[in-house]
Amino acid sequence: MRTALVIGCGLIGTSVALALSARGVHVHLDDHDPDRRRTAAALGAGSEDPPEGPVELAVVAVPPTRIAATVAELQRRGAARAYVDVGSVKAGPAGELAALGGDPASYLGTHPMAGRERSGPMAASADLFEGRPWVLTPTPETRTEVVNLVLELAALCRAVPVMMDAAAHDRAVALVSHTPQLVSSLVAARLESADEAAVRLCGQGIRDVTRIAASDPRMWIEILAANPGPVADVLAEVAADLDRTVRSLRALESADEQKRSEGAAGIEAVLRRGNAGRERVPGKHGAAPASYETVAVLINDRPGELASIFADAGRAGVNIEDVRIEHATGQQAGLVQLVVDPAAAPPLAAALRERGWSLRQ
Repeated sequence: MRTALVIGCGLIGTSVALALSARGVHVHLDDHDPDRRRTAAALGAGSEDPPEGPVELAVVAVPPTRIAATVAELQRRGAARAYVDVGSVKAGPAGELAALGGDPASYLGTHPMAGRERSGPMAASADLFEGRPWVLTPTPETRTEVVNLVLELAALCRAVPVMMDAAAHDRAVALVSHTPQLVSSLVAARLESADEAAVRLCGQGIRDVTRIAASDPRMWIEILAANPGPVADVLAEVAADLDRTVRSLRALESADEQKRSEGAAGIEAVLRRGNAGRERVPGKHGAAPASYETVAVLINDRPGELASIFADAGRAGVNIEDVRIEHATGQQAGLVQLVVDPAAAPPLAAALRERGWSLRQ
Protein backbone atom coordinates (compact mmCIF):
# COMPACT_ATOMS: atom_id res chain seq x y z
CA MET A 1 0.00 0.00 0.00
CA ARG A 2 1.38 3.37 -1.03
CA THR A 3 -1.48 5.85 -0.54
CA ALA A 4 -4.42 6.16 1.83
CA LEU A 5 -7.08 8.66 2.79
CA VAL A 6 -8.22 8.79 6.41
CA ILE A 7 -11.60 10.44 7.03
CA GLY A 8 -11.98 11.37 10.70
CA CYS A 9 -9.04 12.44 12.85
CA GLY A 10 -10.15 11.20 16.24
CA LEU A 11 -8.39 8.59 18.36
CA ILE A 12 -8.83 5.66 15.96
CA GLY A 13 -8.44 7.52 12.67
CA THR A 14 -5.33 9.38 13.79
CA SER A 15 -3.83 6.18 15.24
CA VAL A 16 -4.38 4.41 11.89
CA ALA A 17 -2.82 7.34 10.06
CA LEU A 18 0.18 7.43 12.41
CA ALA A 19 0.77 3.69 11.96
CA LEU A 20 0.53 3.89 8.17
CA SER A 21 2.71 7.00 7.93
CA ALA A 22 5.34 5.38 10.14
CA ARG A 23 5.53 2.52 7.64
CA GLY A 24 5.93 4.62 4.52
CA VAL A 25 2.35 5.04 3.35
CA HIS A 26 1.48 8.52 2.06
CA VAL A 27 -1.61 9.43 4.11
CA HIS A 28 -4.05 12.23 3.35
CA LEU A 29 -6.17 13.48 6.25
CA ASP A 30 -9.70 14.84 6.25
CA ASP A 31 -12.06 15.84 9.06
CA HIS A 32 -15.05 18.15 9.34
CA ASP A 33 -13.22 19.82 12.24
CA PRO A 34 -10.17 21.63 10.80
CA ASP A 35 -8.52 21.85 14.23
CA ARG A 36 -8.50 18.08 14.61
CA ARG A 37 -7.16 17.68 11.09
CA ARG A 38 -4.36 20.19 11.76
CA THR A 39 -3.52 18.52 15.07
CA ALA A 40 -3.29 15.09 13.45
CA ALA A 41 -1.05 16.48 10.71
CA ALA A 42 1.17 18.20 13.28
CA LEU A 43 1.57 14.86 15.06
CA GLY A 44 2.95 13.35 11.86
CA ALA A 45 -0.17 11.38 10.89
CA GLY A 46 -0.22 12.64 7.30
CA SER A 47 -0.89 15.56 5.00
CA GLU A 48 -3.82 17.97 5.06
CA ASP A 49 -3.58 18.30 1.28
CA PRO A 50 -6.32 16.47 -0.62
CA PRO A 51 -5.14 13.62 -2.87
CA GLU A 52 -4.70 14.50 -6.55
CA GLY A 53 -6.44 11.32 -7.64
CA PRO A 54 -7.85 8.07 -6.26
CA VAL A 55 -5.89 6.55 -3.37
CA GLU A 56 -5.54 2.83 -2.82
CA LEU A 57 -7.55 2.73 0.41
CA ALA A 58 -9.99 5.13 2.09
CA VAL A 59 -10.30 4.57 5.85
CA VAL A 60 -13.56 5.96 7.25
CA ALA A 61 -13.21 6.71 10.97
CA VAL A 62 -16.44 8.54 11.73
CA PRO A 63 -19.29 7.74 14.17
CA PRO A 64 -21.40 4.69 13.21
CA THR A 65 -24.41 6.80 12.25
CA ARG A 66 -22.34 8.60 9.58
CA ILE A 67 -20.40 5.66 8.14
CA ALA A 68 -22.77 4.66 5.32
CA ALA A 69 -23.31 8.21 4.04
CA THR A 70 -19.58 8.94 4.16
CA VAL A 71 -18.64 5.74 2.29
CA ALA A 72 -21.37 6.32 -0.31
CA GLU A 73 -20.15 9.87 -0.95
CA LEU A 74 -16.53 8.74 -1.29
CA GLN A 75 -17.61 6.02 -3.73
CA ARG A 76 -19.55 8.53 -5.83
CA ARG A 77 -16.39 10.65 -6.02
CA GLY A 78 -14.24 7.67 -6.94
CA ALA A 79 -11.91 8.60 -4.09
CA ALA A 80 -10.26 5.18 -3.71
CA ARG A 81 -9.91 1.65 -5.03
CA ALA A 82 -11.24 0.26 -1.77
CA TYR A 83 -13.18 1.59 1.22
CA VAL A 84 -13.07 0.46 4.82
CA ASP A 85 -14.62 1.73 8.01
CA VAL A 86 -13.33 1.23 11.56
CA GLY A 87 -16.58 1.72 13.46
CA SER A 88 -17.63 -0.39 16.43
CA VAL A 89 -20.90 -1.56 14.81
CA LYS A 90 -21.03 -3.45 11.52
CA ALA A 91 -24.45 -4.74 10.43
CA GLY A 92 -26.26 -1.38 10.48
CA PRO A 93 -23.79 0.61 8.33
CA ALA A 94 -23.57 -2.21 5.76
CA GLY A 95 -27.36 -2.26 5.37
CA GLU A 96 -27.55 1.53 5.19
CA LEU A 97 -24.87 1.64 2.49
CA ALA A 98 -26.90 -0.80 0.38
CA ALA A 99 -30.00 1.33 0.85
CA LEU A 100 -28.07 4.39 -0.33
CA GLY A 101 -27.05 2.60 -3.51
CA GLY A 102 -23.42 2.16 -2.46
CA ASP A 103 -21.08 -0.42 -3.96
CA PRO A 104 -20.70 -3.42 -1.63
CA ALA A 105 -17.91 -4.90 -3.76
CA SER A 106 -15.40 -2.15 -2.93
CA TYR A 107 -16.37 -1.80 0.76
CA LEU A 108 -15.40 -3.84 3.80
CA GLY A 109 -16.60 -3.14 7.33
CA THR A 110 -13.99 -3.61 10.07
CA HIS A 111 -13.50 -2.96 13.76
CA PRO A 112 -10.07 -2.71 15.41
CA MET A 113 -10.58 -3.91 18.99
CA ALA A 114 -8.49 -1.21 20.61
CA GLY A 115 -9.16 2.11 22.24
CA ARG A 116 -8.77 4.30 25.26
CA GLU A 117 -11.02 6.18 27.64
CA ARG A 118 -9.66 9.40 26.10
CA SER A 119 -10.66 10.56 22.64
CA GLY A 120 -9.31 12.92 20.00
CA PRO A 121 -6.06 13.05 18.02
CA MET A 122 -3.92 13.91 21.04
CA ALA A 123 -4.76 10.50 22.53
CA ALA A 124 -3.70 8.68 19.35
CA SER A 125 -0.71 6.38 19.07
CA ALA A 126 0.93 4.51 16.20
CA ASP A 127 1.11 1.36 18.35
CA LEU A 128 -2.53 1.43 19.51
CA PHE A 129 -3.42 -1.68 17.48
CA GLU A 130 -0.29 -3.78 18.01
CA GLY A 131 -1.26 -7.33 18.94
CA ARG A 132 -4.95 -6.43 19.11
CA PRO A 133 -7.73 -8.22 17.17
CA TRP A 134 -8.96 -6.38 14.08
CA VAL A 135 -12.33 -7.76 12.99
CA LEU A 136 -13.09 -7.93 9.26
CA THR A 137 -16.65 -8.60 8.07
CA PRO A 138 -16.46 -9.33 4.32
CA THR A 139 -19.58 -10.38 2.43
CA PRO A 140 -19.88 -12.58 -0.68
CA GLU A 141 -19.90 -9.36 -2.73
CA THR A 142 -16.58 -8.05 -1.36
CA ARG A 143 -13.82 -8.18 -3.99
CA THR A 144 -10.71 -10.19 -3.18
CA GLU A 145 -8.56 -7.13 -3.92
CA VAL A 146 -10.41 -5.20 -1.22
CA VAL A 147 -9.97 -7.98 1.36
CA ASN A 148 -6.26 -8.13 0.58
CA LEU A 149 -5.85 -4.37 0.97
CA VAL A 150 -7.60 -4.44 4.34
CA LEU A 151 -5.48 -7.39 5.47
CA GLU A 152 -2.45 -5.28 4.52
CA LEU A 153 -3.89 -2.40 6.55
CA ALA A 154 -4.16 -4.63 9.62
CA ALA A 155 -0.63 -5.92 9.07
CA LEU A 156 0.79 -2.40 8.77
CA CYS A 157 -0.94 -1.52 12.05
CA ARG A 158 0.53 -4.70 13.63
CA ALA A 159 -2.97 -6.00 14.42
CA VAL A 160 -4.33 -9.56 14.27
CA PRO A 161 -7.09 -9.94 11.63
CA VAL A 162 -10.22 -11.88 12.65
CA MET A 163 -12.97 -12.75 10.15
CA MET A 164 -16.55 -12.54 11.44
CA ASP A 165 -20.12 -12.17 10.26
CA ALA A 166 -21.36 -8.61 10.81
CA ALA A 167 -24.35 -9.57 12.98
CA ALA A 168 -22.23 -11.95 15.07
CA HIS A 169 -19.72 -9.14 15.57
CA ASP A 170 -22.40 -6.78 16.83
CA ARG A 171 -23.64 -9.36 19.33
CA ALA A 172 -20.07 -10.01 20.46
CA VAL A 173 -19.15 -6.36 21.04
CA ALA A 174 -22.44 -5.83 22.88
CA LEU A 175 -21.17 -8.40 25.37
CA VAL A 176 -17.46 -7.58 25.62
CA SER A 177 -17.40 -3.81 24.99
CA HIS A 178 -20.71 -1.95 24.98
CA THR A 179 -22.31 -3.52 28.06
CA PRO A 180 -19.12 -3.20 30.17
CA GLN A 181 -19.09 0.52 29.33
CA LEU A 182 -22.63 0.97 30.64
CA VAL A 183 -22.05 -1.19 33.72
CA SER A 184 -18.90 0.79 34.53
CA SER A 185 -20.85 4.03 34.17
CA LEU A 186 -23.68 2.71 36.35
CA VAL A 187 -21.25 1.80 39.14
CA ALA A 188 -19.44 5.15 38.84
CA ALA A 189 -22.78 6.97 38.96
CA ARG A 190 -23.29 5.62 42.51
CA LEU A 191 -20.28 7.75 43.54
CA GLU A 192 -21.77 11.02 42.28
CA SER A 193 -23.87 11.63 45.38
CA ALA A 194 -21.92 9.47 47.82
CA ASP A 195 -20.60 10.91 51.08
CA GLU A 196 -17.09 12.31 50.82
CA ALA A 197 -16.00 9.96 53.61
CA ALA A 198 -17.09 6.99 51.50
CA VAL A 199 -15.37 8.27 48.34
CA ARG A 200 -12.10 8.68 50.22
CA LEU A 201 -12.09 4.94 50.83
CA CYS A 202 -11.89 4.19 47.09
CA GLY A 203 -9.23 1.58 46.37
CA GLN A 204 -7.93 -0.26 43.35
CA GLY A 205 -11.09 -2.31 42.95
CA ILE A 206 -13.34 0.68 42.30
CA ARG A 207 -10.67 2.24 40.10
CA ASP A 208 -10.52 -0.90 37.96
CA VAL A 209 -14.30 -1.15 37.62
CA THR A 210 -14.87 2.55 36.83
CA ARG A 211 -11.83 3.31 34.64
CA ILE A 212 -13.77 3.29 31.36
CA ALA A 213 -16.56 5.37 32.91
CA ALA A 214 -14.29 8.34 32.10
CA SER A 215 -15.03 7.85 28.37
CA ASP A 216 -16.66 10.56 26.25
CA PRO A 217 -20.49 10.29 26.61
CA ARG A 218 -21.10 11.84 23.17
CA MET A 219 -19.03 9.16 21.48
CA TRP A 220 -20.79 6.37 23.39
CA ILE A 221 -24.27 7.70 22.64
CA GLU A 222 -23.46 7.37 18.94
CA ILE A 223 -22.05 3.85 19.39
CA LEU A 224 -24.94 2.59 21.50
CA ALA A 225 -27.54 4.17 19.21
CA ALA A 226 -26.13 2.00 16.42
CA ASN A 227 -26.31 -1.26 18.42
CA PRO A 228 -29.16 -0.87 20.93
CA GLY A 229 -30.86 -4.26 20.55
CA PRO A 230 -27.92 -6.58 21.31
CA VAL A 231 -26.80 -4.34 24.19
CA ALA A 232 -30.29 -4.31 25.67
CA ASP A 233 -30.39 -8.12 25.42
CA VAL A 234 -27.15 -8.49 27.40
CA LEU A 235 -28.22 -5.88 29.96
CA ALA A 236 -31.53 -7.71 30.46
CA GLU A 237 -29.57 -10.84 31.37
CA VAL A 238 -27.36 -8.81 33.73
CA ALA A 239 -30.50 -7.31 35.27
CA ALA A 240 -31.91 -10.79 35.89
CA ASP A 241 -28.66 -11.81 37.59
CA LEU A 242 -28.75 -8.64 39.69
CA ASP A 243 -32.32 -9.35 40.72
CA ARG A 244 -31.37 -12.86 41.88
CA THR A 245 -28.31 -11.48 43.68
CA VAL A 246 -30.37 -8.86 45.50
CA ARG A 247 -32.79 -11.55 46.65
CA SER A 248 -29.86 -13.66 47.89
CA LEU A 249 -28.43 -10.73 49.82
CA ARG A 250 -31.82 -10.01 51.41
CA ALA A 251 -32.00 -13.66 52.41
CA LEU A 252 -28.68 -13.28 54.22
CA GLU A 253 -30.34 -10.67 56.43
CA SER A 254 -33.02 -13.15 57.52
CA ALA A 255 -33.19 -14.68 60.98
CA ASP A 256 -34.20 -17.95 59.35
CA GLU A 257 -31.16 -20.21 59.01
CA GLN A 258 -32.55 -21.95 55.92
CA LYS A 259 -33.03 -18.63 54.12
CA ARG A 260 -29.52 -17.51 55.08
CA SER A 261 -28.15 -20.77 53.70
CA GLU A 262 -30.03 -20.28 50.44
CA GLY A 263 -28.82 -16.69 50.24
CA ALA A 264 -25.20 -17.74 50.74
CA ALA A 265 -25.58 -20.39 48.04
CA GLY A 266 -26.97 -17.80 45.63
CA ILE A 267 -24.07 -15.43 46.23
CA GLU A 268 -21.54 -18.24 45.89
CA ALA A 269 -23.13 -19.28 42.60
CA VAL A 270 -22.77 -15.83 41.03
CA LEU A 271 -19.19 -15.45 42.29
CA ARG A 272 -18.23 -18.85 40.89
CA ARG A 273 -19.87 -18.05 37.57
CA GLY A 274 -17.80 -14.88 37.58
CA ASN A 275 -14.66 -16.95 38.22
CA ALA A 276 -15.52 -19.21 35.30
CA GLY A 277 -16.22 -16.30 32.95
CA ARG A 278 -13.03 -14.47 33.94
CA GLU A 279 -10.99 -17.57 33.17
CA ARG A 280 -12.20 -17.40 29.57
CA VAL A 281 -10.77 -13.92 28.99
CA PRO A 282 -7.70 -14.34 26.73
CA GLY A 283 -4.33 -13.85 28.36
CA LYS A 284 -1.11 -12.26 27.15
CA HIS A 285 -0.92 -11.81 23.35
CA GLY A 286 -4.35 -13.47 23.04
CA ALA A 287 -3.08 -16.79 24.36
CA ALA A 288 -4.87 -18.94 26.90
CA PRO A 289 -5.12 -17.29 30.32
CA ALA A 290 -2.12 -17.88 32.55
CA SER A 291 -1.85 -17.92 36.34
CA TYR A 292 0.39 -15.28 37.83
CA GLU A 293 1.50 -14.24 41.30
CA THR A 294 1.79 -10.75 42.72
CA VAL A 295 4.77 -9.24 44.52
CA ALA A 296 3.59 -6.15 46.41
CA VAL A 297 6.17 -3.43 47.06
CA LEU A 298 5.72 -0.33 49.22
CA ILE A 299 7.11 2.82 47.56
CA ASN A 300 7.35 6.54 48.17
CA ASP A 301 5.50 8.79 45.72
CA ARG A 302 8.53 10.50 44.21
CA PRO A 303 10.27 10.57 40.83
CA GLY A 304 12.32 7.54 39.88
CA GLU A 305 10.79 5.01 42.29
CA LEU A 306 9.04 2.94 39.62
CA ALA A 307 12.07 3.04 37.35
CA SER A 308 14.22 1.76 40.21
CA ILE A 309 11.86 -1.15 40.90
CA PHE A 310 11.78 -2.12 37.21
CA ALA A 311 15.57 -1.89 37.02
CA ASP A 312 15.98 -4.10 40.08
CA ALA A 313 13.50 -6.61 38.65
CA GLY A 314 15.50 -6.62 35.42
CA ARG A 315 18.73 -7.26 37.32
CA ALA A 316 17.02 -10.22 38.96
CA GLY A 317 16.17 -11.57 35.49
CA VAL A 318 12.41 -11.34 36.05
CA ASN A 319 9.91 -10.31 33.38
CA ILE A 320 7.04 -8.21 34.78
CA GLU A 321 3.77 -9.27 33.13
CA ASP A 322 1.60 -6.48 34.52
CA VAL A 323 1.73 -3.63 37.04
CA ARG A 324 -0.95 -2.18 39.30
CA ILE A 325 -0.47 0.85 41.54
CA GLU A 326 -2.55 1.63 44.60
CA HIS A 327 -1.96 5.04 46.17
CA ALA A 328 -2.24 5.47 49.93
CA THR A 329 -4.99 7.87 51.05
CA GLY A 330 -3.56 11.09 52.45
CA GLN A 331 0.06 9.92 52.18
CA GLN A 332 2.86 10.38 49.64
CA ALA A 333 3.23 6.63 49.33
CA GLY A 334 1.70 3.69 47.57
CA LEU A 335 1.70 -0.01 46.84
CA VAL A 336 3.07 -1.33 43.54
CA GLN A 337 1.82 -4.79 42.63
CA LEU A 338 4.21 -6.56 40.25
CA VAL A 339 2.46 -9.41 38.43
CA VAL A 340 4.91 -12.15 37.47
CA ASP A 341 5.20 -15.83 36.60
CA PRO A 342 4.68 -17.92 39.76
CA ALA A 343 8.18 -19.39 39.53
CA ALA A 344 9.67 -15.88 39.37
CA ALA A 345 7.87 -14.53 42.45
CA PRO A 346 10.19 -15.95 45.19
CA PRO A 347 13.48 -14.86 43.54
CA LEU A 348 12.02 -11.44 42.72
CA ALA A 349 10.86 -10.93 46.32
CA ALA A 350 14.27 -11.99 47.62
CA ALA A 351 16.11 -9.71 45.20
CA LEU A 352 13.95 -6.70 46.06
CA ARG A 353 14.36 -7.25 49.80
CA GLU A 354 18.12 -7.52 49.30
CA ARG A 355 18.07 -4.13 47.57
CA GLY A 356 16.19 -2.51 50.44
CA TRP A 357 12.60 -2.55 49.22
CA SER A 358 9.77 -3.11 51.72
CA LEU A 359 7.39 -5.87 50.63
CA ARG A 360 3.88 -6.55 51.80
CA GLN A 361 2.86 -10.16 52.31
